[in-house]
Amino acid sequence: MNISRCEQRVLHALAQGGQINHIRDTKGAIVAVDCMTRDGFRLVDGTIELFKRLKRRRLIASRGGAPYRITRLGLEAVRAQLDNR
Repeated sequence: MNISRCEQRVLHALAQGGQINHIRDTKGAIVAVDCMTRDGFRLVDGTIELFKRLKRRRLIASRGGAPYRITRLGLEAVRAQLDNR
């Protein structure tokens, strides 16, 4: 699967335990997202357009209204990267 650099960065953060918090409007549509790492930092790359692409490809999912997390398909699509700690 062809995944852009920004998508890779967000999926890698989600694979390490991050989450995507979403905000809905009164009609139930998602209007804003915040991509958070497991340490609580916010990723600048996590935009609403990127969120929609990842959701359309079924690389992320939410269960029961919880924050969005990476799916099994997303784990298979992300390339291995070194953790620069």
